[in-house]
Amino acid sequence: MTIEAALPQPFNSAHFVDPHRAYARLREEGPVHQVALPDGTPIWLVLREADVRAWLTDDRLSVNKAKSGNGYKGFSLPPALDANLLNIDPADHLRLRRLVSKTFTPRRVEALRDGVQAAADGLADVLARCMETNGAADLVSQFANPLPLVVIGDLLGVPEQDRKPFSDWVTTMFDPQGREDMANAVDSIHHYLVELIEQRRHEPDDRLLSALIAVRDEGDTLTEDELVSLAFLILFAGSESTQHVISGGLLTLLEHPRQLGALREYPALLPDAVEEILRYAHPNQMAIRRFPTEDIVIGGTRIPAGDTVMLCPASAHRDPQRYPEPDRFDIHRTDKSHLALGYGVHYCLGAPLARLEIQTALGTLLRRFPKLSLGVPADQLRWRPSFRSHVVKELPITAG
Repeated sequence: MTIEAALPQPFNSAHFVDPHRAYARLREEGPVHQVALPDGTPIWLVLREADVRAWLTDDRLSVNKAKSGNGYKGFSLPPALDANLLNIDPADHLRLRRLVSKTFTPRRVEALRDGVQAAADGLADVLARCMETNGAADLVSQFANPLPLVVIGDLLGVPEQDRKPFSDWVTTMFDPQGREDMANAVDSIHHYLVELIEQRRHEPDDRLLSALIAVRDEGDTLTEDELVSLAFLILFAGSESTQHVISGGLLTLLEHPRQLGALREYPALLPDAVEEILRYAHPNQMAIRRFPTEDIVIGGTRIPAGDTVMLCPASAHRDPQRYPEPDRFDIHRTDKSHLALGYGVHYCLGAPLARLEIQTALGTLLRRFPKLSLGVPADQLRWRPSFRSHVVKELPITAG
């Protein structure tokens, strides 16, 4: 029996439906565990909030896959998409972050507000027609998925006719039927971004991608691969997580009718409700994998240099040592601090835009559909079979 085969394998079908039960059991047994991923790869899983928060900012944990010493494969990207902020360590990370910050400004985000609301209103019209005709609609495919792509497409200057194909590629990349499907999706995204950048070079506009191209072409320290990778990261990070926070957030509200009722009565609580959704129901289970550059000790456990470490914000957000009654969803919770949007140098540059989209989406749904309800029992919902994210595949809703 190999070492990998002897390791606990918590990421099973039950985990995909309710990951927090496994996290609670593991936290009680200890703060750090060596477990196997579904493909047998050994990782160190870090579960308690204090450890996760501290090590998110410790330079001894590298995000550079070249520092892996145990053959970690993970999510494979071509070099032209891999040079993004998620995969590089502080020196280059800070350089790229400063360049993006020059163009991805609060003013640019705020200028999107009316467009976000218009997109949400248009998609709510689609939901209303579908529910009127069919009795139910799928929030995921008809509202939550397209909304962030409309917004990011507007931010970057992606032609409207290209947004549906890109959405399909992103969906396939994260929920493929096979490795060939994933490779084809990544290849399609890569080629599309290269062509879009070239198009924007010849036909610049006032959008973010043109601004990044100007940074590159004016001789600032941004390589062509880094430019393509940044465009990929903005499209991917600006759509994938936000889509699932919207659908998971609505599901959470529908499963907690008293909290939903309080929010309907006092709509000013929406920003607080979104922060609690980000803590309680954020879809991303793990921070990006990290590799110790030297032997380290986390929670009393020695981890050798080069091993794969997974910091688990989803577990941290339910840690009773950090949050009173952590399994209780409470939009009145006074402690708004969480790790859902990153921490330290890897804090999400798009956090203001994500919050704007989520608040607008949920506010629009609650305003337009005062009797909104689930179209199927909650235990019949289907979940993506992934240890990285807790994502509902469809969310049937009715207007009550």
